[in-house]
Amino acid sequence: MAEKKSGGVAETVRTLAAPLVASLGLKLWDVRFLKEGADSILRIIIDKDGGVGIDDCVAVNDILDRPLDEADPISVPYRLQVQSPGIERELTRDAHFAAYIGADVKVKLHKPVNERKTFEGVLESFEDGTITVAAADGTLTFEKSDAVWVKLDDFKDFE
Repeated sequence: MAEKKSGGVAETVRTLAAPLVASLGLKLWDVRFLKEGADSILRIIIDKDGGVGIDDCVAVNDILDRPLDEADPISVPYRLQVQSPGIERELTRDAHFAAYIGADVKVKLHKPVNERKTFEGVLESFEDGTITVAAADGTLTFEKSDAVWVKLDDFKDFE
């Protein structure tokens, strides 16, 4: 994946942030601690039915500011970013895959299968890290770790 995740920091922050985000009526979609150029970024990705607005992002930023300072889970200077998962949201956690069985997805693999790295299809199943996608030219089964990314294909209905 283009963004490198630090599991320790991300999981620590997830544990701290999840109940606070939920107290605002929002869902914690993902937490990523990554390096972009010279900057360290803590990215909090939130969601809610009907979509996330700027006020939701500000509220999460405000509610996390003090607890993050007090817990001090990050030893380097960083920028806090709060955002929505956006259109074509990336499925990263096991719960994401389970929730979107039957959805249209796009897949990019690290190594080619049948001389291709990208596929589109329907997410048929997810079990023990194995993903199955029904593509137009057949069924593709691969390990989650083999994917650069798996995203919802939110534009399929507009083609």
